Amino acid sequence: MHICVLGAGVIGVTTAHQLLQVGHQVTLIEAQAEPGRMTSYGNGAQLSYSYVAPLADPSVWSKWPYYLFSSESPLTLKPRLDPAQWSWLIKFLAASNVQQVKRTTIDLLQLAFFSRDKLAQLQSVKPLEFSYETSGKLVMFTDKAALESARKQVEFQAQYGCQQEVIDAKRCMELEPALAASKRQWAGGVYTASEEAGDCAQFCSQLLETMKPSPEFRFLPGSHVSEVNIKDHRLQAVSIGKESIEADSFVLAMGVDSTAFAHKLGFTLPVYPLKGYSITVPLAEDVGDAAPKVSITDLSRKIVYARLGNRLRVAGRVEILGMDRSIPQRAVDELVNGTRELFPGCGELSDSGSLSPWAGFRPATPTGLPIIGKSPVSNVFLNVGHGALGWTLACGSAALLAEMIAGRPTSINSQAYSYQ
Repeated sequence: MHICVLGAGVIGVTTAHQLLQVGHQVTLIEAQAEPGRMTSYGNGAQLSYSYVAPLADPSVWSKWPYYLFSSESPLTLKPRLDPAQWSWLIKFLAASNVQQVKRTTIDLLQLAFFSRDKLAQLQSVKPLEFSYETSGKLVMFTDKAALESARKQVEFQAQYGCQQEVIDAKRCMELEPALAASKRQWAGGVYTASEEAGDCAQFCSQLLETMKPSPEFRFLPGSHVSEVNIKDHRLQAVSIGKESIEADSFVLAMGVDSTAFAHKLGFTLPVYPLKGYSITVPLAEDVGDAAPKVSITDLSRKIVYARLGNRLRVAGRVEILGMDRSIPQRAVDELVNGTRELFPGCGELSDSGSLSPWAGFRPATPTGLPIIGKSPVSNVFLNVGHGALGWTLACGSAALLAEMIAGRPTSINSQAYSYQ
């Protein structure tokens, strides 16, 4: 069967690879000149399989004034005259209850563990070079009450296969000596030894290279879909300039742009962009213990740090404000100041240009669950809405979708990810 995958971020590239592996002819279409150039390019780099709690949480009900008016809030909400934003926010609030969060966490954990296994399988066959590290993760807390709350979450997740430890500040410093130079007063942390990190954009490029030699694979970069041809509730073809691409089936994996494309096909997707920022700090050869080897999450600031060889990826913020692609200096300063506070000797932080400032849009559903499987159009399949977990969930989502397209029993329960 000929399947056309729309979008070559990490979700689209892994989907194309999985479909090619199981014997399909695959065409991969991407608007950018290279794969993984948009949301996949500068993300937080953490492969966070055990820390998947959704953004929707009961605490958001009491924090709205903070989100709306505080300049120090790591989550910024700017209401707009945008029906899509308000619709998403209403559904987000409806999902911010204890029972929904528990269900979502369980469903995300099973998909995350499946994805971890699929990436490990891929690496065992033909290892890719993308600054892949398996050095674990520390989520750091400055508040004792928040740490105790995290302990309850650890106990809950242990029922579903997570192996995590709640540890004191001293043990955190032993596991990651770079934290000793921090100017923060830590209460302790949650340590997950099995967590990983890697450069998502490099992974996309490397995986694409493994597909190019196949006569059953075609990559069309720099290609914008201008028209769609729908007949009898089926997508017959998409037009790229003067060329019409016909296929038996299509996979929509265009991140935040999937919403607009779905409208062309006559249905809606509950996906909204959550803007985030990152910098990438070049590390000196003699950096030693000044830069972390373990991935770090500063929970109170919502900033993550991931070591990528001789670079440190620093990412943070969640902004619900539409598709503003600008990178304000305050966002860069926030990440620079956070890095300087935690790891003051890790590298040169005064030159913003050398830090490769980046902004991207996480394609999020209100619940935090991705949408994987059939769409209202009979031959169009969905792999969208992974939010901040796209890198973490990519390999598993691709494998799950390939099973669904084949009509085979799925390796994990797929019902939670179906289009509603």
